Amino acid sequence: MPQIIPIKELKNTGDISMLCHNSDEPVYITKNGYGDMVIMSMEVYERTMFLQNVKSKIAKAEAQIENGAVMEAIASLDEIRSKYGI
Repeated sequence: MPQIIPIKELKNTGDISMLCHNSDEPVYITKNGYGDMVIMSMEVYERTMFLQNVKSKIAKAEAQIENGAVMEAIASLDEIRSKYGI
């Protein structure tokens, strides 16, 4: 379940840091009852960015397959060998 805290609690930096590290997801900060910011631990941030990168690459590969921009593995290896004289 997402953690939601008011912005005035940010002055308790040690507690906020512990909350972020103990939570496996972002912590949402509200200001005047509305969403304002999101904070998270470095581990959660890096995992989120990694997964976003993987999903983006998968989507790109799927689009290439749909557009027919693919090559048989043997033909691809032959092209690489020819290009680099292997």
